[in-house]
Amino acid sequence: MLFFSFTIAPIIFKSLDEKNARNFIRSIFPYYYFINLILSILVIIFFVSMNFYGLNFYLILSVAILFAFSQFILMPMINKYRDNNETKKFNYTHGVSVVINIIQMVFLVIILI
Repeated sequence: MLFFSFTIAPIIFKSLDEKNARNFIRSIFPYYYFINLILSILVIIFFVSMNFYGLNFYLILSVAILFAFSQFILMPMINKYRDNNETKKFNYTHGVSVVINIIQMVFLVIILI
């Protein structure tokens, strides 16, 4: 997540023109969310199989729920607002997605500590 957020995404916008960068980002984000959702679910399954329902379980559960929300609800809204030139709504929903991503990274760091 860190590598994608702080290395890949900025390079995409630096290396490609706006239209191609936007198309590439739209193509890759469903994979980003899906892969991270699956990895989160696998960790949840591991915790459940180990009968571990402590803080880390609820943090990874929150991470998974936020990935599902981002992929299935937030991302389509962001794309719709961008396509319809609804700048305020786009900026707001994109900002929400950034905050969610930061929260997820913080939760994952807590789990790893």
